[in-house]
Amino acid sequence: MKKLIVSLCILLLSPCSLMAAESRPNILLVLTDDLGYADVGFNGATDIQTPSLDALAEGGTKFTSAYNVHPFCGPSRAGLMTGRYPHKFGAQFNLPTSSRSGGLGVPTDELFISKVLQDAGYYTGVIGKWHLGQAEPYHPNNRGFDEFYGFLNGGHHYLPEKFSEMYSRQANQGLEHDIFQYLRPLERNGVEVDETEYVTDGLSREAVKFIEAAAKKPQQPFFLYLAYNAPHTPMQAKAEDMAKFSNIKDRKRQVYAAMVYAVDRGMKQVVDSLKATGQFEDTLIVFLSDNGGKPSTGASNSPLMGKKGDVTEGGYRTPMFFHWPQQITSGETYTHPVTTLDFFPTFASIANAPISPSKQLDGKDIFQAVKSLQPARQGEMIYAVRHRKGYSEIAGRKDNFKAINTKGSWQLFDVDKDPGETKDISKQYPMVLREMLAEMEAWSWTHTQPRWFHIHKEGFEWREASMPRFHESFPPPAG
Repeated sequence: MKKLIVSLCILLLSPCSLMAAESRPNILLVLTDDLGYADVGFNGATDIQTPSLDALAEGGTKFTSAYNVHPFCGPSRAGLMTGRYPHKFGAQFNLPTSSRSGGLGVPTDELFISKVLQDAGYYTGVIGKWHLGQAEPYHPNNRGFDEFYGFLNGGHHYLPEKFSEMYSRQANQGLEHDIFQYLRPLERNGVEVDETEYVTDGLSREAVKFIEAAAKKPQQPFFLYLAYNAPHTPMQAKAEDMAKFSNIKDRKRQVYAAMVYAVDRGMKQVVDSLKATGQFEDTLIVFLSDNGGKPSTGASNSPLMGKKGDVTEGGYRTPMFFHWPQQITSGETYTHPVTTLDFFPTFASIANAPISPSKQLDGKDIFQAVKSLQPARQGEMIYAVRHRKGYSEIAGRKDNFKAINTKGSWQLFDVDKDPGETKDISKQYPMVLREMLAEMEAWSWTHTQPRWFHIHKEGFEWREASMPRFHESFPPPAG
């Protein structure tokens, strides 16, 4: 009897049992790729129909000042997963275009939120685009994900009847190491698979499968990272989706709209699955894009200035919402600035998942602030840096103010009143700008040299120009 009591005490006191006894939500993080700020109904789109996303946004809290950590794909995802600015660990460029990203990836000593949640007992999965390293140490299954379905590189073609044929033809010619990665087979946990559906539909299908599998693990909440590659290039849409947008005469915009609609169709399947399995009410759904849209492919970032790759608002401010019926008030709008760096501590907090004291984080737990609609980071900066040939574009936002340097001189905007960054107010608020620049310069000293470059030419130009040249970005104050 004594042994039985001791055994029961050990079982009851184990961390997994304690956490299972508490109410911990499922977390569904949905990331689109190159989605424009104005290209969903809940953020103002009138020509693109997104009824499923709009319903979720209206049933939750929308964000008007949500920022990515970087204005393009790879660094943005690295920051999201690690909770740190990618500039601090050398991931400020996209991974190399060479085969399997040159064997490089986000350093393994940078802990991912997926690993924290997995260690806390969550059933974890990632579906879609990875873009954080293709070699074995950097594979999703080695970074905290129990399940992976998708592709490891930065993109993929959408139509299997075309990409499968092109891949087979080149493989039969002995070009295995030179085949464009967007054509390669998708994989499931390291094993290549034959995807036969339009890729966006295939990813939605796999998300439903994951949700159904998770429902069979009632003592284990899930974390699903659903990373659609739409509406990233190549611009390829299904004919039936195109037909829904026959009113759009601009061909690029029509294809783009159809690709966004395919995501919305998929989200309806995902929501229906959550409801059918009884998991909808206790699932936090977070939806956003990885950076701004590209007008050259049909996107719109209105009313914001700029596009993907820029540190103007259109480059890295994203449409976003939180939906969780048990905790998030419906019909609200959160206007205060937040960043995807905040996901790591926020997800860990609501999951009761311990974070090692040695883990460095640049974000903060914003959940209670969002629930109460109060500022999560009053007086605190959010930064963005994009390195170009021979110079760096830099931006920082604090409360309603944004300081930005894109062409060698600093400007200041009130982006609450002026999201299009049209009226420079630096002369009206010189001390505000001076204080912000001092903080931004101090932050720049925390950066490290890039571990890789997207193409060899970028690396050559970086070294030739002695980048990042922050001494030119932050000149000493006059006098």
